Amino acid sequence: MRMISRLNRNCLRLQNSIASARRILSIAAPVLLKRGGVFLTMKSYDIAVIGGDGTGPEVTREALKVAEAAGARFGFRLNWRHYDFGGDRYLKTGEVLPDSAVEELRKFKAIFLGAVGHPQVKPGILEKGILLRLRFELEQYINLRPVKLYRAQDCPLKDKGPEHVDFVVVRENNEGLYAGSGGYLFKGTPHEVAIQESVNTRRGVDRCLKYAFDLAQKRRGGQPWKGLKPEDVQAGKTTQLTLCGKTNVLTYAFDLWYRAFQEMAPQYPTVKSDYAHVDAICMWFVKNPEWFDVIVTDNMFGDIITDLAAMIQGGLGVAAGGNLNPEGTSMFEPMGGSAPKYTGQNVINPLAAINAAGMMLDFLGEAQAATAIENATIKIINTKIQSLAAGKMGYGTTQVGDLVAAAL
Repeated sequence: MRMISRLNRNCLRLQNSIASARRILSIAAPVLLKRGGVFLTMKSYDIAVIGGDGTGPEVTREALKVAEAAGARFGFRLNWRHYDFGGDRYLKTGEVLPDSAVEELRKFKAIFLGAVGHPQVKPGILEKGILLRLRFELEQYINLRPVKLYRAQDCPLKDKGPEHVDFVVVRENNEGLYAGSGGYLFKGTPHEVAIQESVNTRRGVDRCLKYAFDLAQKRRGGQPWKGLKPEDVQAGKTTQLTLCGKTNVLTYAFDLWYRAFQEMAPQYPTVKSDYAHVDAICMWFVKNPEWFDVIVTDNMFGDIITDLAAMIQGGLGVAAGGNLNPEGTSMFEPMGGSAPKYTGQNVINPLAAINAAGMMLDFLGEAQAATAIENATIKIINTKIQSLAAGKMGYGTTQVGDLVAAAL
């Protein structure tokens, strides 16, 4: 009897162990990947998603679809946590972004944002309350804007093709005129005075410049950029970083930027340092975009020149950007806005959102997946898409997402 009792106890322990193992496997199964008969742990990323307003949710769906397809191919899992912040929520509750939400979003490595901007909400409320607030409170001090033309026919510039438009703009994202420093005197009277101050700190300028120099140093993989002169290559330069400013007029802010730029440059002997006024850069974007490799600038100038850059790369339908905190939470978004007039029609171009998803995966360390998304996008544009404009692609929004996902 004792032997039977002992045997029963052992059987019970075994059953409990099996049950525990099953519970563990049921939890872990989604993150296990079988390769060559061996189970390996699959990498998993938790991503916050704010679809936002207008066509934002539509392009977001396609971006997530493509990102998931890339994860299936390259062996990682994406766990989406959706939030309803935007115009509809604001109109119902009067709340734009609660303080608790900022702290919750801070726990994620990345946020994917569709678009903000609602026709029934006064301009500025959502943009400042969601987009700018997250940029500042999550200290996303870099705005990264790749500018790359995928097909010559989409460029409005004569005789310019993909070989001419391939540069990156690094924009300081937490300071300058967007810091919100200023005020009024005698508001609403004939003697009214409005003051808007540009705030530039040495810490903010230095960390932006360092990011730009680091990016320039590694951007070409050690191979000389084709825009360099022979004497630059002979001197050991492989890339170029251009500071965009206005030193001849903004003699305080850009004196700081220029001095910091000159002081940092010797630490990067392979990077050719260059300077150009913002108005000259706007002219040369139109005339000679091939003159640029990496550009670094302040918040306001960066906002302006990247919209011009979007046009020469084919329009806002392909332009994507990242608001980066390399040490914290970063946010990725298409540049096209909410485009409310196209809402629900399945005609909006989702490629900018898909490109933003690729940038997000690259930030998370999934460089192969990011490259695959870009290559699939290039392939679809050059073989399927008739036009990058909304309603003229030859395919619906969801179909374009399907095409890119299938081309990975």
